[in-house]
Amino acid sequence: MSTPPPSLREATREWARIGCLSFGGPAAQIALMHRVTVEERGWLSERQFRDALSFCMVLPGPEAMQLATYAGWRLHGVAGGLVAGLLFVVPGAVVVMALAAAYALHGDVPVARALFLGIKAAVLVIVIEALARIARRALRGPVHWIIAGGAFAALFLFALPYPLVIAAAALAGMLGARGEMPAQVAAPPVPLGRTVRTALLWLGIWLLPLAALGLAFPDSALGEIGRFFSMLAAVTFGGAYAVLAYMAQEAVTGHGWLSAGEMMDGLGLAETTPGPLILVTQFVGFLAAARDGGEVGLMMGLAGAGVTLWATFAPCFLWIFAGAPYVERLGTRPRLAAAMAGISAAVVGVILNLSLWFALHVLFGTVTPVDAGPLRLWVPDIATLDRRVPVIAGVAALMLLRWKRGVGTTLAVCAGLGLLLGMA
Repeated sequence: MSTPPPSLREATREWARIGCLSFGGPAAQIALMHRVTVEERGWLSERQFRDALSFCMVLPGPEAMQLATYAGWRLHGVAGGLVAGLLFVVPGAVVVMALAAAYALHGDVPVARALFLGIKAAVLVIVIEALARIARRALRGPVHWIIAGGAFAALFLFALPYPLVIAAAALAGMLGARGEMPAQVAAPPVPLGRTVRTALLWLGIWLLPLAALGLAFPDSALGEIGRFFSMLAAVTFGGAYAVLAYMAQEAVTGHGWLSAGEMMDGLGLAETTPGPLILVTQFVGFLAAARDGGEVGLMMGLAGAGVTLWATFAPCFLWIFAGAPYVERLGTRPRLAAAMAGISAAVVGVILNLSLWFALHVLFGTVTPVDAGPLRLWVPDIATLDRRVPVIAGVAALMLLRWKRGVGTTLAVCAGLGLLLGMA
């Protein structure tokens, strides 16, 4: 580390700030963490951040939340990981909980949509700035540029499975570096027994409460919600975007918990609130439980949202606490280090894919996927361009890039602009 580690209290304040400012999905959240942990605070080196991000990208679940958990673990062990991971999720979860309750009782919330319009426009600028900064550090040669471009094309144009893209990037990284691999560096071994104990402990923390809930309330929707989202947590490779289509289909058609329009409203709320985009599962769990008895029950909705949060995020601590001790070791082995560098290059393409997808859906009210042979193209309806977004994004660009204002100040000003323009 380039600077002495902070106290747990100091780190907690910073993780709370990150959690409250983590708008815009994984691309913007990764950018914010890089700015704070590497550039401003120096808690992680560039290499440590890049290796950790590559590691989190191959895990199921929300990669940005897991990256925060890893950084907290590296600074202060399990306590630090819990603090960082929970504070990354809790602010957004509180907001989504409140909006889900308001939605269940009153339908759409126009004021919230207007407020978050400005935030989304500002996030576009944050994402573009971050993408350029991460690319400069991750793309260290022609091979890495090719990997990044290939990853973007595979995801955005061909909709190939995310695990396949990451595996191909790791292989390309190894092959591309074959002639320049340094000798293997020794690294202290990680005790296998400790890893097994950690995995079993967190597996029990994740699954035993959900199993007990299902036995205690066999006729309630809570048990089914716990089972469904636990299964989802184990297969969400590629983050929320990769699993949204499957989740929407099962929640709407398979379980009948909500309509397709309500599913899109929930996605809109999750996209415009802080925290990981996978918090859309909390919205689904709230409505599914709240409507279980035929009428809207807020207490059941709160319980359903709580079960969903547990099933979605408890596995993240399992993956990180069991696997984090191996991240540094991976970097000391030349072939594995080359594979991680390939994955880091692919991450640039992944973030570009997410950024472009996000930008299209912020700028245009209607964006339609069109299949053209093997290609899948996202085609916006030009008539649905929201002219307020470029105006607010321009203000955000001036504040961030020219006047060097902070992220929090910029988001607050743009949220106010969004509210004024939206209500007008």
